[in-house]
Order: sequence, then C-alpha cells, then structure tokens
Amino acid sequence: MKATFAAAAVAALAGSAAAGSVHHRHAHAHDQARAFAKRDNSTCGCTTIYSTYYGEATLSFPPVPATTSAPPAPVTPTSTAVVVPTPVPQTCSTTGVYTFPATTVTLTESTTVCVPSTTSVPVGTHTLGGVTTVVSTATTVTCPYATVSTSGSVTTSVVETTTYVCPSAGTYTIAPHTVTASQPTTVTVPSVTSYTPGTYTQPQVVTTVTETSTVVYCPFDIPTPSASTTPVAVPTSAAVPAISVSVSIPAPAVSSIAVSSVVPSATVVPSSSSAKPSPSGALGGAAGKPWGISYTPYETSEAGGCKSQSEVEKDIAAIAAAGITSVRVYSTDCDTLTNVGGACAKHGLKMILGIFIDSPGCDASNPSVTEQISAIKSWAQWDLVELISVGNEAVFHGYCQPSELASLITKCKGEFSGYTGKYTTAETVNIWQQSDFSSAICGVVDVAGANAHAFFNTQTDASQAGQFVKGQLDIIDNICKNVPGIILETGWPSQGEAMGLAVPGVSQQAEAIKSIVSECGDKAVLFSLTSDQWKDGNTACKCERYFGCASVLGISL
Repeated sequence: MKATFAAAAVAALAGSAAAGSVHHRHAHAHDQARAFAKRDNSTCGCTTIYSTYYGEATLSFPPVPATTSAPPAPVTPTSTAVVVPTPVPQTCSTTGVYTFPATTVTLTESTTVCVPSTTSVPVGTHTLGGVTTVVSTATTVTCPYATVSTSGSVTTSVVETTTYVCPSAGTYTIAPHTVTASQPTTVTVPSVTSYTPGTYTQPQVVTTVTETSTVVYCPFDIPTPSASTTPVAVPTSAAVPAISVSVSIPAPAVSSIAVSSVVPSATVVPSSSSAKPSPSGALGGAAGKPWGISYTPYETSEAGGCKSQSEVEKDIAAIAAAGITSVRVYSTDCDTLTNVGGACAKHGLKMILGIFIDSPGCDASNPSVTEQISAIKSWAQWDLVELISVGNEAVFHGYCQPSELASLITKCKGEFSGYTGKYTTAETVNIWQQSDFSSAICGVVDVAGANAHAFFNTQTDASQAGQFVKGQLDIIDNICKNVPGIILETGWPSQGEAMGLAVPGVSQQAEAIKSIVSECGDKAVLFSLTSDQWKDGNTACKCERYFGCASVLGISL
C-alpha cells in the first residue's frame, strides 16, 4: 500500500502551521549567546508550547487488481467520512486522474480527538508523542494525552486526562510513548489533536495516481476565525500536477499527519517607514552552493565564553575557503563587530548583522537593544554589511507585537544613517502568514526573512529536507508584494532523538544539507558552523547541541 499527500498548492511540504497540528521547531534562536542561552525564560505557571503528534489510521482497502489497464480519466475516489478537519484519506484502487472535491467542516465548539498515525524509526529506543510543557516554577499540570484501549481483539485510540506534578522549573514531556526497535520499522503511536471553533476547508485537488491501491491525504486549510456556518470560498485555481510527496508505509497502516497547503496571497502595505529609496541588488550566493552560515563567536564547550580574535579569524578563514560568501551573526557581544567584522574584511566575506531581542521591551529603550544599536553605529563598517535583521523570532517568542517590531525596524533605519543596504527580521513561516504580522512588517522590510527547519516537520526525512525548505521559501516569496523571501536559518542535527520521520545522525545531516543546498542553498543561511555544548541539552529532541555542519560543508576547523 502506498500512502501519499495531495496538496492544493506547490507548498505541500511547506510545513506551515496547519489546522489540527502544531508546527514543531526548536528554540535555538535564544541560544546564540551564553548569556542569552542561560537567561530566565520565566512565564506565569505552566504553558504548553507544542505537542508531538503521531498515531495510526486504520482503514479497509479494496484488493489490488491483478492487472491494470490504461488509466481512466476521471475516476471517482472512495472517500472516508469527515467529522473533524483531519487530513482526509481517499482510497484510489486504480491508476488514473482523480478529482477530490472541496470539503468544508464547521466546528461550533472546541473539539479534542485522537488522531493516530505511523512513523518510521531506526534501530534503537525512541520516545514518541506526549505533550511537552515548559514551567517556570514547581506546579501541577492537567492535560489530555493519547493512549490505546484494548477490549478483546479490538484496539482503540482514546483521549484521557492526566495530572502531572512538575517538581521544579524546566521542560517536561508528559505521557510519551517509548518504543524499542531491533531493526528499522514502522510503529504506531496515537496522539491528541485539538481543534478550535471555525470553518475548515479542504480545497479541491486534482492529481494523477500512478500506482494501484494508493491512499491520498487531502489537508484542510487554516480555519476562519469565527465559528460561522458560512462556507469558506474554494480557490478557483485548485488543480495541481502529480502528487507532491510519496511515502512508503507497510499496509494497512498509513500516515495521517496534515500538511498545510496554504499559500497566502500577497499583502499590499504602503511603505511609510522611511524616506530612503529601497536598496537595490539581490541577496544570495551562487546556484548550488550555500549562501551563508550562522556564526557565534563563543567557545563550543559547556562553559561557553568568548573566543579570542585569533580563534575567530581562523573560523572565518575556513568559512571563506569553503566558498561561502556571507556570515550571519545574531548580536554584538563578545566583540562580534570587531573580531568577526575584521576577519570578514580580511577574507572577503559579507555580514548579516543581527539585533537580538531576548526579553519584553521591543523598542530602543530596552537596555540590551540600546547597547546593540549604539555598538553598530560606532562600528559603522557598512561596506561589509549586506543585510540587517532586527529581531530573531521575537514575535514567535512573545517579546514583540508586530507593530512594535515594525516601529523598531523603522527606528534602526533612522539610527544607521550611513547604511544603504537591506533590512529584515527573522521569524518562522507561520508567523509571517499571520495577517497582523504581514500587514505591519511588509512595509518596513526589504526582504522577508524566515527560519525554516525541516527537522521539526515530523513527516519530512533527511532526503526531503531541501524540498521542505524550498517550499517554505516559496511561501515567503508570496507574503509581501515586491518583497522577496530569504531563508535565514536552516539545518539538520547530527545527534538527538527522532522527530517522526526526521531522524538525526551524521549521515542524515549530510544528506539533508546536500538536499537543502541543491534546492535553495543560494538563498539560505545554514545553521550553524559548530555544535555547541553550552546550548540546552534537555529539549524534547535532545538535538540543540548538534547542528554544527562544518564537516558536511568541507570546512576544516
């Protein structure tokens, strides 16, 4: 049995936040400096930040025909009834051209259901599923979790509630499933999915099936804000070419994780941020090669600490020797401007400067922001700078409101009077897709900068990393009118825990990086030069310390 994903747009692997699933990614953006990495990430009580969704969809399939004649066109698919907006499995018993009509589901109240699926795992012990929470103090958490109930020969996925005592501040994964595999295999794990009130639409999809007994999954778009019963309009250009993704899964289990097919329309925002003309010139590197790499001038040991000027110069020289043309830095501490800037000038590299926002106070009165702006103004080596990123996931982490971030970008344009290059901010794609964000930011940036990590999309393996990141780039390219997209962070870990189909490892990292560079390396900044032990080693994926990709790129340190 072959299970595939059908999408209503080219962004089938884009991985943006879909209805009923949460976009998985890590918080390494706040680990760019030792001081930032060890900050008090306090919140009030216990906040669920993401859930990991896996499970099994159990279907009955018709027998495979012994022979297959010429493909019929069109063919009427066998549809599974829709009661909640989970990806819709459509059984295609023969080859041919299939048309899946638009489907609308309206929920008038919040609904929590079990959405099980399958995932492939390598040899070893894996912790899958569960609900991960971050708490700032000792507290008790009550939350739903997925499990199975067996009665006779019937096994059913169910949702139950558990109370978990968090003894101290930290990150906790509640009710996960532990699976030990003696050989590569496909396992099933149920999971909880919650849907808010709203109208969910699965647009019409036209696709060609080339193998018999194929199951196609049609995802739902992000819902409208209200629970109105008015159907959502279906796009008029819904036809797509052949199926975007093909995932082999042993029968009868098939995958049921939703893949977002939403590609936002361009947002037109009048630019009132600055009287300066828009900078000319395109960003990026040579086709088939990585444009840039992220760099932090800190020792890689657990203790951290600033590298010396000579150590930084050695690193930058190695980056330049590998043919990379730009270095992205996140802040100004550890003599970043002097040491990294001086080395980049010596070895002919450009810089992507960053103003890091690591706490509420998204304006120039924030002492940390003030210090960074002042340092950049005093340094003022504008000939080295091709892009300034004001904020790195500052909205994603709740430090800025979109309007505040827009005002800060405008403020920086006024402060850096000698700089005539481009401005951006770095956020995840789902943040860019929010209308309040795009309407506030599109008018004040010259490029739309996105952090896009295929590893945190549980249905993307290493070989598909490039396709995923390219899909994210395609989405970002269409967010703002006349503002191109750029990928400011992307990579794959060499160690850690599997995230569904996303498996960390040395060979997997090499495959993923090669795929990314091939698909869109000239428009991407790879994360990161080194693996750093000062980063948080206790995240769910246990991978934060292992994103260093120097060896994969042939960089000798």
